[in-house]
Parts: sequence; C-alpha cells; structure tokens
Amino acid sequence: MEFIIVIGILVGLVVIAGIYLWATYNGLVRLNVRVDEAWSDITVQLKRRADLIPNLIEAVKGYAAHEKAVFENVTKARAETLSAQGPAEAGAAENHMQQALKSIFAVAEAYPQLQASQNFLQLQGELVDTEDKIQASRRFYNGGVRELNTKIKVFPNTLFVRGLGFTEREFFEVSEPAAIAEPPRVQF
Repeated sequence: MEFIIVIGILVGLVVIAGIYLWATYNGLVRLNVRVDEAWSDITVQLKRRADLIPNLIEAVKGYAAHEKAVFENVTKARAETLSAQGPAEAGAAENHMQQALKSIFAVAEAYPQLQASQNFLQLQGELVDTEDKIQASRRFYNGGVRELNTKIKVFPNTLFVRGLGFTEREFFEVSEPAAIAEPPRVQF
C-alpha cells in the first residue's frame, strides 16, 4: 500500500511539473511573438520616416542648395537607419538620425520662404507624426522585452528555458539619451 502512495505522489509531481513546463513554454512563446511584432512595428515606422527624408531634403534643397554637408549627413543617417539590423544598431542609427534632422531643421529656420512652403509644412507634420509613432512603438517593444527577459530570468525558469531555445532580447535604447531628449524642433 505504501508503494502505491509513493508512486501516486511521484506521478502527481511529474504531472504538476509537466503542467508548469507547458504553461511556461507557452507563455514564453507568446511573449516572444509579441516582441517580434513590436519590433516589426518599429521597423515599419523607421521605414516610413526614411521614405519622408528624400522629400524633405528636396524641399530644403530648393532654398538652401549650398548646404551640401547637411544633406549628405541626413542621407547617410537615412541609409544607416535602413540597414540597421537589430535594436543595438537601430539605436545607434537613431542617434545619428536625430542629429541629422536637427541640422536640417536648423538650416530650414534660416529660410522664411521655406518655412512658409505648404509642401515643407506638410512634410514636417508627417515627420512629427512618425516620430511620435516611433516613440510609442519603442515603448511597446521595450515593455515586451522587459516581460520576456523577466520571465526568462526568474527562478526556476532560469534553470531550463535556455535549453528550450529562449534567450534574452535587447532593448531598443539609444547610446546617447541627450540626442533624443529633445526632438527635432518643428515650427509652423
């Protein structure tokens, strides 16, 4: 009779452990998919902003053609943003893009006719909207990464989740917070 009780307890423990592993695995899969979706949202917004940049350059170029270095820096930052692979590279590219956008808007401030241009004003509005969407997507992504990383690091998950193929994800951070502390100045 004692043997049956011991077997029953062992079977119960195995069932509980199996349910725990199943629930943990499914939770990690859900979080992983959520993080992938959030990263996809960020890349869509970064691409949208990159698509606006050539039009912005052309609008400014019409009034300030002699500002070649500014246009080259913006074009270089755009290319860096489009080629970034993963959050770390995207964060570095984001620093460069913010600096480049600040410089192009500084040039634009010197030309009142440009600031009155309907095309330029529309591009500025779209750029501001896109910047807001990038920030929102970034917060959503980083929240998902935080949840996933926490679930991976907590005990007892930390003992076995890496064996299931789950690893911690990188946050989308910029290396120079001052570069994005103040968004590009846009005046209407």
